[in-house]
Amino acid sequence: MAKSKTPAKRARRAARNQARNTVSKSAMKGAVKKFETAVADNNIELARENWEKVVSIIDKNAGKKIIHRHTAARMKSRLASKLKALSASDANA
Repeated sequence: MAKSKTPAKRARRAARNQARNTVSKSAMKGAVKKFETAVADNNIELARENWEKVVSIIDKNAGKKIIHRHTAARMKSRLASKLKALSASDANA
């Protein structure tokens, strides 16, 4: 058993931060899913609208170190390529 109160305090803080991070991550996943649904439905207006929200949420989570910055960049790149493909198919149609 530790002689100081610090380990218990750190455990409480870790649990609090974990709960906060879980909320942020699930909000991000929901926004990504909404964007991907719009892309799958070929709804370019909704996809562009959701794109800005998704990028904002991803950047906020990367800034708070909830996700790594390279993970954020990779996610944004993959989502951008989906939006670009949708825009190209819309221009061809």
